[in-house]
Amino acid sequence: MLDINGKKAQAESMKILIVEDDDRIAKPLAEDLRHQHHAVDIAFDGIEGWDYAQATEYDLILLDLMLPRLDGISLCKRLRTNKSNALVLMLTAKDTTTDKVIGLDAGADDYLIKPFELEELAARIRALSRRTPEVKPPILTYGKLKLDPNNGEVSYADNLVCLTPKEYLILEYFLRHPQQILTRSAILEKLWEFDKFSGEGTVKTHITNLRSKLRNAGSPDNLIETVYGMGYRLGAIDN
Repeated sequence: MLDINGKKAQAESMKILIVEDDDRIAKPLAEDLRHQHHAVDIAFDGIEGWDYAQATEYDLILLDLMLPRLDGISLCKRLRTNKSNALVLMLTAKDTTTDKVIGLDAGADDYLIKPFELEELAARIRALSRRTPEVKPPILTYGKLKLDPNNGEVSYADNLVCLTPKEYLILEYFLRHPQQILTRSAILEKLWEFDKFSGEGTVKTHITNLRSKLRNAGSPDNLIETVYGMGYRLGAIDN
């Protein structure tokens, strides 16, 4: 797997659902978003998109307007009726004011006209993430541990730590929830794609590797500690 250090990252990793029936658009889009350290699922029609949204919680849904079985407007209304808090970015080939208004009135947070550049989509996602009420610090710190979401760098006591993309996501998740005990199932739910089989043993393996890399940079053994029968949490801060 590729080392993420030095690569541009989003302000915060997100769990994203793409609902798009054209795999020539959906698959390259998903790949690009995964390179930006997001966890991404793809649904190819409106009903499948609804099923995915019911099965797991997403931070962002990229929703095509024209979909088989259930169109994007109807799906968006259904999501909002069922109190979904996911950000919804509508993707539409219809560049008319009426269609934009209908999409926004249905509960979409923003819209993007196809075809679009991936850089523009990334900028829209960053703008949407800033609308959330919680203000995220630009650099996440925990004692001597630092994670910079702007460039993907992780360090302990100023020693760079080279992580795989999944290890980076796990560490970021801990740093954004420093007081919480995180179960293996919660980590799977947040950071793994829905359609990729992964057992809880996979989480254990990744955390073991993450601990080893942090220790090599000088961290204490209990920086990520096991709470037996419950999960994991960040340990006592070593200043």
